This record gives sequence, structure tokens and C-alpha cells, in this order.
Amino acid sequence: MDTLAQPLISKTQAYEKQARFQNDVLSGLQQYPKRLSSVYFYDERGSQIFEQICDLEEYYLTRKETEILKRSARTIIGGMPDNTHLIELGSGSSTKTRILLEAALGQFELTRYSPIDISAEMLAKSAKALTKRFPRLQVEALAGRYEAGLAHFLKQDDTPNCIMWLGSSIGNLTRQEATSFLSEIHQNIDPRDSLLLGIDLRKDADILEPAYDDAAGVTAAFNLNLLVRINTELSGQFQLDQFHHQAVYNDKEGRIEMYLVSDRDQEVCIRDLDTSITFKKNEKILTEYSYKYSRSELETLTELSGFQLTKQWLDDQGWFSLNFLKPKDSVV
Repeated sequence: MDTLAQPLISKTQAYEKQARFQNDVLSGLQQYPKRLSSVYFYDERGSQIFEQICDLEEYYLTRKETEILKRSARTIIGGMPDNTHLIELGSGSSTKTRILLEAALGQFELTRYSPIDISAEMLAKSAKALTKRFPRLQVEALAGRYEAGLAHFLKQDDTPNCIMWLGSSIGNLTRQEATSFLSEIHQNIDPRDSLLLGIDLRKDADILEPAYDDAAGVTAAFNLNLLVRINTELSGQFQLDQFHHQAVYNDKEGRIEMYLVSDRDQEVCIRDLDTSITFKKNEKILTEYSYKYSRSELETLTELSGFQLTKQWLDDQGWFSLNFLKPKDSVV
């Protein structure tokens, strides 16, 4: 069966992407407290480092989600209409997704897979690997923001769709932002469509904090790569050895907070932005939230966004969840 892979960004889109990066860096570093969006973790190098994080012993999320998928992929796919179009947000290397794709190829006469990812390089590599491994799989990849990718794929035809958002990436949004994003998805899908959502669950800080601050320093390199990007793409002059990575669990808010912390008073020039940023010793740049959910918080999220949780799968320790959501108006 013919395959199609289109992970390319037009020159106009590339220009807009770079302009957005410049604006977000400038506004984020000029506000107090300082902030850099976790969206910008995933350039080519950042995506490669994140793949290393997924293999770490401390980073249980990938291991637990894989456990669920290996055990339940056939059941998950079996709950979808025939020939459901699989659309994935933040696909990365699509390593875990292959378990679902194998199940879909075994059940559907036609299996279409449309990954959306911010990293064009990672997307091109994974799309090529998938079409080689699964000759019957139809792949159309799109590099860009989730909203644009979904708008592109959802309007293509009238087949049922399952939007897959694995890895608990929804945790990078505040609870209000997560509700708003899922509500937007709900407004743009058909009653036959569904959402397969990976969500990490609340647990003790002694489990959570090492997952985001591993002993080998891989997550630290991932976080510091934000400064490398600014140096490379915006002619910044950050000295990496003058900042360190910090990850703490805020139990009240139910979230991991990741920071880059200045080790001294300093001023950093960013030439392409025609500005210098002043840091005091121990001043922090917030780079990521990773929200964890209780059962009641998860149910509130789905309810407020117009969905109903119809099925949930957990790993053996109950640390991670895969959740099958349907629009409320489609559930009898």
C-alpha cells in the first residue's frame, strides 16, 4: 500500500516559527519571574536528549505507559470504529505508538497514521522508519503546532478519528490551559471521534523528583539546551556553567516545576534581540510545569472540556494512566 510522508515546513512557516521564538524569548526573559516555554525544548538536539531521558531508570513514565500499551493495545484499538484514522500529537520517534500501530494493522483493513510534532527532523526520521517497518501503513506527517496539524487532518475526510496524546504531555499545560485545549479539540471533532490521553498520576515527591533530575544529568542537559538554542539561533552569550538545573515537586499544586538557576549576579547579551538580560544570584527561569492528576482532577478535566472518560488503563503500580475519552454527546 502506498505511503505518504510530508514532514516539511514552508519558508513562510519557518520564518513565523523563528519570529515566534524570538518574541517569546524576549518577553519571557523580561518578565518577572523569568520564563521560557517548554515548547522550545524540542529542537533536533533537544528531541534527541529527550529520547535518552525516556530510557532512564528514574523516568518511569515511558516504562509504565509502554507496560500498559503492551498489555492493552488490542483492547484499545478494538474499541475504535473500523479504519479509524490515528492522529498523534507530539509523536517524537513514535516508539511507543508502534505497539498501537501493530494492533491497528492487525484489525483494520486500512490503517492511516498522522503524526504531528514540532521537530521536523525527528518527524522525518520517524516517518521514514515507520514506512519501512510497516509497508501497509499510510503515513502523513506534519511538522508544526498541534492546532494547525489537527485543523489540517480533521478536515480531510469523514472517517472516524482517534487523537492520541501520549506520554502525559498534557501535564505541561496548567489545569486551566489543559481544559481549554481539550475543549477546543471537542469543538472540532465528530461524535464518532475519540481521544486517547496519557496522564501521569499524583505520587510521592521521592518518586517524582528523580524522574526530572536524574543522577546522570541527562535532564539537566535537556533543560540547559534551551540556553544553547538561544546562543545558537539568537546569538546569545549564555555561559552554561553559570546556570544549573533544578526540579522540585509542588505538592499543593500537584506539579513538578523545572528551573534554570543563575549561579551568580550576571548580565547576558542576546545580540539578535538587541538586549541584555540581568540575573541576580539564585534567580530562576521557569522552563516547565509537569502537572500530575488525581482521579477526581482527571474526571474534572474531562467533564469541563466536554468529554466523558469511557475507559481507563493503569500500570501495575497505578502510577500512570491511559484514558479513552469520547465526546459526551456521543455517549449513550
